[in-house]
Amino acid sequence: MDDATRTEIEAAAFRRLQQHLMQDRPDAQNIDMMNLAGFCRNCLSRWYQEAANERGIPMTKEEGREAFYGMPFDEWKAKHQTEASPAAQAAFADSHKD
Repeated sequence: MDDATRTEIEAAAFRRLQQHLMQDRPDAQNIDMMNLAGFCRNCLSRWYQEAANERGIPMTKEEGREAFYGMPFDEWKAKHQTEASPAAQAAFADSHKD
């Protein structure tokens, strides 16, 4: 497989992951994803922003989030984010100790 084809396939897989998280499973909470997998939608939006910045494309944190979420982050939170349970908060705090 050549590099261009690999990049196209990787981009298609990323877009499918984005669709899955944003459209198919907006009920999957970021804190639960962090607790189970160690990354969430915010991580993906940050990685998107970092990739743009590394290529000389200025992008802020909020712009990266809007690019990934397809809407302003506050709008997505209002539509889909629920209050994290005490157990989820404790698990997050425990897994993110310095």
